[in-house]
Amino acid sequence: MRVVALILAGGAGTRLSVLTEHRAKPAVPFAGRYRIIDFTLSNCVNSGIYTVGVLTQYQPHSLIQHIGLGRPWDLDRSRGGVRILHPYVGRERQLWYRGTADAVYQNLDYIASQRADTVLVLSGDHIYKMDYRPLLQFHREKGADLTVAVMNVPLEETHRFGILSTNRQGRVVAFHEKPQTRDKGTLANMGIYVFSAPVLAERLAQLREQHEDLDFGQHVIPAMVAGGDRVYAYPFEGYWVDVGTIAAYWETSMALLDPNAPLQLYDRQWIIHTRSYERPAAKLGPQARVRRSLICNGCVVRGEVTRSVLGPGVYVSPGAVVRESVIMNDTWIGPGAVLDRVIVDKGVVIGAGAMVGSGNEMDIPNTQEPDKLNTGITVVGRNAHIPANVRVGRNVLVRPDAGDEEFAPFGETVPSGETVGGRSAATAP
Repeated sequence: MRVVALILAGGAGTRLSVLTEHRAKPAVPFAGRYRIIDFTLSNCVNSGIYTVGVLTQYQPHSLIQHIGLGRPWDLDRSRGGVRILHPYVGRERQLWYRGTADAVYQNLDYIASQRADTVLVLSGDHIYKMDYRPLLQFHREKGADLTVAVMNVPLEETHRFGILSTNRQGRVVAFHEKPQTRDKGTLANMGIYVFSAPVLAERLAQLREQHEDLDFGQHVIPAMVAGGDRVYAYPFEGYWVDVGTIAAYWETSMALLDPNAPLQLYDRQWIIHTRSYERPAAKLGPQARVRRSLICNGCVVRGEVTRSVLGPGVYVSPGAVVRESVIMNDTWIGPGAVLDRVIVDKGVVIGAGAMVGSGNEMDIPNTQEPDKLNTGITVVGRNAHIPANVRVGRNVLVRPDAGDEEFAPFGETVPSGETVGGRSAATAP
C-alpha cells in the first residue's frame, strides 16, 4: 500500500473571529507552543506516513512559514516529504478551491506523481491524536473504495455533523449531511477519509461536471453510497475535537489544565511535533503565583496566573492577575492589570491597571458578532494596545492593531458586548 496524505488546510475559520483575520484556522496557536495543524501533521509521521500534501488557500502565509520545509516533522525529504499545494490557474482549472473535494480534484496530478494507490484525506483544523495505521489496515481488509472515520456524538449534536448509517459489517447504507432531525443515528463523520486512488480520481472527475463546489460531505460520500461503491465506517473512540468556535477553543484550552486532561501532551510515545524558536526557559519572579497553568518558554511571570495558558515570550508584570485565559506569544501585561476569561492574540500590550473581562454580564452577546461572542469570553486581536486603567467588559471584541484612538470614544469603560476598532457601536452612525 503506497499512501499519500492530503491535509485540507485552506479554511477561513470565520467562527474564530479575529483569531483568523490574518491566518488560516489550521495556523491558529493552540496549547501555548503549537499550531492546530501540528496535530494532524504529527499523526501522519507518527503513523509512518511521510508523503504529505498540504492544501492551502485562505491567508496561507503564517501556515507556510510555520511548516517551512517540514523539518520539525521529519518531512524535509527528497522523496515524499511535505509539499504546499496552492490553487493555481490553468486550463479547465479555477483560481480558488470551491469545496473540499474540488481542492483534491485540482491536485489529482500530485497524487498521480506520487504513484499512490491509497489517498488519506484529512482536515488540518482538528485537535486529536490518531494512529492512521489501523484505519488503513481496516480499509485494505474490507476492500473498500472509501472508508470514513466516525465517532459517536451526543444526539443533540448530530445536526452539526454528517451522520452515517451502517449494516452489521460496517458498510455505510445511508449518509445524511447535518440532519435537522434526530432519528438518523449518532455515527458522525470526522472528516477523515481513506480512498482507493483510482476510484477517487474517477468519482471526482464524474461529479465535478455536476458540482463546481464539489464537497465530500454534500456530494461525494452520498453519491458513492447511492452508487453502490464499497463505503465503510471505521469507528474511532479516542479524543477528537473541532475547536472551530471561540467557546470551543477556550473550553478545549481550559481542559488541558485538568489533572486528568483528555488530551495528553506529555506522551513520549506520541509526540506532537512543532516548529520551535530559541527562547530561554520560563522564569518566575519572587512575587509570582502560578496555579494549574501552562507556561511556555521565554515567559517571565512576576504576577499571578491561575488556570491559564501562556504562549512563548509572555510577560506578566508584578501585581498583574491572569485568570482562565489564553495569552498568545509575546504579549506584555502591565502592572496591576487583570485579565479574566480572555483570549489574547500575539504581540498585544495590556496597559497598567487595565481590567479586561470585567463584570458579570456573561449573557450580553457582542453586538457585531453575536453568534461568535456570547459566552462571556472577551477576545483581543493581534498587536492591539489596551490603554492603562481601561475597563473592558464581557464578550468584547478588540480588533487587531486597535490602540488609544480606537478606545478614546469609550472613555474609561468599554461595555460588555461592544467592539473596539473598525465600525464599533460607539462610533457608528
